[in-house]
Amino acid sequence: MNSIKDYQTLELGDSKKQVDERLKLWKKQNFSRRMWAKDPTLWFSKPQPEITDRLGWLVLPEMMHDNLEELSSFAEQIKDEGISHVVLLGMGGSSLAPDVFQKTFGNAPGYPGLLVLDSTHPSAVLSVEDKLDLNRTLFIVSSKSGTTLETLSLFRYFWNKVGLNTDNSGKHFVAITDPGTPLMKLAQERSFRRIFEASSDVGGRYSAFTYFGMVPAALIGMDIHKLLDRAWTASENCAFCISEDKAAGIILGASLGEVSRDRNKLTFIASDSIKSFPDWLEQLIAESTGKDDKGIMPVAGEPLASVSEYGQDRFFVFLTLTGESDSELEDRMNALKQAGHPFVRIELSDKFDLGREIFSWEVAVASAGSVLGIHPFNQPDVQLAKDFTKKAMEKIGKEKEESDEETWSLDEPEGLAQALKDWLVQAKPGDYIALQAYFPPSEETTEALQDIRLVLLKQTRLATTFGYGPRFLHSTGQLHKGGPNNGLFLQIVDDPNIDLPVPETDYDFKNLIKAQAVGDYRALKQRGRRILRVNLKSNVSNGLEKLSESIRI
Repeated sequence: MNSIKDYQTLELGDSKKQVDERLKLWKKQNFSRRMWAKDPTLWFSKPQPEITDRLGWLVLPEMMHDNLEELSSFAEQIKDEGISHVVLLGMGGSSLAPDVFQKTFGNAPGYPGLLVLDSTHPSAVLSVEDKLDLNRTLFIVSSKSGTTLETLSLFRYFWNKVGLNTDNSGKHFVAITDPGTPLMKLAQERSFRRIFEASSDVGGRYSAFTYFGMVPAALIGMDIHKLLDRAWTASENCAFCISEDKAAGIILGASLGEVSRDRNKLTFIASDSIKSFPDWLEQLIAESTGKDDKGIMPVAGEPLASVSEYGQDRFFVFLTLTGESDSELEDRMNALKQAGHPFVRIELSDKFDLGREIFSWEVAVASAGSVLGIHPFNQPDVQLAKDFTKKAMEKIGKEKEESDEETWSLDEPEGLAQALKDWLVQAKPGDYIALQAYFPPSEETTEALQDIRLVLLKQTRLATTFGYGPRFLHSTGQLHKGGPNNGLFLQIVDDPNIDLPVPETDYDFKNLIKAQAVGDYRALKQRGRRILRVNLKSNVSNGLEKLSESIRI
């Protein structure tokens, strides 16, 4: 393994002194040794739940080597059966790492491709179904708690569909969950072909090296042995016996914690081949640090702007891949350095160094939590939107939706333009803008939303983020509600024209995603957030174009 200086370079400007002092303090306090000993006093003076029983990820790179033969054998079995698609039904920590693996490595020749379904929009569900030959499809039902509403709804839909084609539906389903969950019981009752019990002492966003990440990775033919080897090497670099100022993850954690006191918009710029990796980092950082009115806002996939259009609240991370030359990225790095923006450059020798970086960033984010004085392993505000969603589902279809009067449509162009203006005028330096899209993910809509991000960035010089709902509820949603009140939220919804019932329930996907958007809206309002809601009705593509025009006025 190369030395840290060869692959991780820090340009911290005025914050370098504080970071050096932090590392000296941690060295004196035996920070690394105490982390490996699962000492909760690194974060709080008194015992807190979900700390000592959430540090199992530290030993995963070594421990998961014991499961390699099992995973390889299962993957070969699925390949030999001629399975063409693996569909992962999961949210957040259950889906993000597998999605990055598929997008980064692709599926090896002869192995099935992986489709991740983490949307409850009926059109998104049908879009995935249309790609499938159900007789040659394996579904992974993935949920740590075993109670995730979206995951179980998607399961019930496809269980019913598969049942129309075969007498042995269970053969087409695999469950990944913690021991003893309702999902495990369900899988046993319906004779799933496999149940993988995940580590109960690992939280969802730290679970990339558990079965949640490794089963899908093995099924698409990834060399997970090599990935885990890189992670194991990274764990040895951060071992209890390594000085804190020599450990990449610890150094990165000290930098995240100290620099974010003044610059908490952690902005990722990545080489093309690894550009999906920040999507995984986004949840790890936002859900771990965004609470108690504190937090580091990860900015992933933002369109590039000129250096002069970035505010003074940015901390940049450049993720580069050896051999993938990108003169624009290099020029951007140099310009930001000259402008005085702090940044970290991390170079991957090849794609399998993602294993190294996953572990290093897990250490870094956990360590940064100690600097910020927050609990890095819980997510206390995620439940709020779920509670409002449940209430909304009870009312939708029975009475007029309470928030209709606060929802703008394209039928009111002048009113919408004024509402957007009034919403944006509330912005202050150090704020960020979050686009929340509750409609089907597609390349076309993503491109349109990226254009809107760039317009907003140029107009306001604020950091911009974007996520599809309900996916982001299991990621940045925690920071939106539990972090500092410095976000402006633009919730964009549509009117699905498809009624797609969820079997074994009394609701459909149309009402489910509508309730989730309403629930999130009300949760943000309760927390005093600045939010504007726009309904694009039935034509999302045309609606986004008109919305962009209204923002430019």
